[in-house]
Amino acid sequence: MLRIPPVLAFLVFLNAFFLISRTAEAGYAHFIYDARSGRVLASENADTLNHPASLTKMMTLYMTFEALRDGRLGWNQEIVMTPNAARKIPFKLGVPAGQTITVREAVYAMAVRSANDAAAAMADHLGGSEERFGAMMTKKARALGLRRTVFRNASGLPDKAQVTTARDMAMLALALIRDFPREYQLFSLRSFEFRGRRISGHNNLMYRYPGMDGIKTGYINASGYNIASAVDVNGRRVIGVVLGGKTARKRDDRMAELLDQYVPGTGAAPGGLIAFEQQKRPGEGTVPLPFTTPRKEITLANPPAGAAVASLGPTPPQPVGPLWRIQIAAAGSREAASALLQRALPLLPEGFGPVAPSVESYADGGREYFRARFVGFADREAATRACSALQAKSMSCFVVR
Repeated sequence: MLRIPPVLAFLVFLNAFFLISRTAEAGYAHFIYDARSGRVLASENADTLNHPASLTKMMTLYMTFEALRDGRLGWNQEIVMTPNAARKIPFKLGVPAGQTITVREAVYAMAVRSANDAAAAMADHLGGSEERFGAMMTKKARALGLRRTVFRNASGLPDKAQVTTARDMAMLALALIRDFPREYQLFSLRSFEFRGRRISGHNNLMYRYPGMDGIKTGYINASGYNIASAVDVNGRRVIGVVLGGKTARKRDDRMAELLDQYVPGTGAAPGGLIAFEQQKRPGEGTVPLPFTTPRKEITLANPPAGAAVASLGPTPPQPVGPLWRIQIAAAGSREAASALLQRALPLLPEGFGPVAPSVESYADGGREYFRARFVGFADREAATRACSALQAKSMSCFVVR
């Protein structure tokens, strides 16, 4: 009969204990956090282990932005779609193994579409292999204060050892906003152009909840439906994470419910911002792409002061005259909209000509709402630069014609 030495038996026990202790419980959790005050607004199972699913790409993007900042990557640099990356299951860009994508394309694909092949290609490039990149991600997680998170891959595809908590994901969202404020704006893009086709995102809550400017959704069977969100309301930044939703809609509705409950001004209280189904404008559908400029491509490596994020799409036609505006929010009363404009006005740089605050009312679903806007920009470029300047000071906005 084979006898196992006591020391080896003890080490095997410790290893088994460690693995068991890191097993995700895959239950429901949420964590709502006031980023400026540091106050925890709501917490349930916030430190219970779960699988991050595609919220993992928040860390992959953090490390990509860090490499861009440090000069180890360039936006136009090409990286190889490795066999490992090309084998990833959807969602994918679908580039064959051996061909290349640019860093810009990979970033947009991860932030907007949550493309698993783009994430794995970036991991193979930065880490030499996805396994080594996972170790690098975990090391960075510790440096950022994510105490219970372990990463094993760059995409969030199923791995029993890849675990996190709602609290840790909120801290990662905060780190992205704090350390890479310009790049963070990419999480608000609704779609992007990739080699002749438009690829849409699927963070539906962001497009129907005023003040929300990111950040990431995710799903695998083992975790349920996850979301990390960031909302800027009345100059107050709040970050929320929900893990383990039963469906995407229930997850989104739960996040909206928590924000309405714990963030003054986002719910149905008099004068508050309204969490309604979609912000609609006469003759328009859903909220258009924010942060767009007439430039065809984005250059974030050394942008000029006040530069904004650009779409990858073609240059839109430029109208003549002061037809462009920026919208701060939609409010439930004229007074609330005016108060938002008064708060934003000192943050708006000079040099944009005769720009004026404007409160515009409209009806939706039998209710009246009020848009807080600055009007009179001569062109899209000027409006975008002004919006970018407000965003740099944590004031949400988007450009409208």
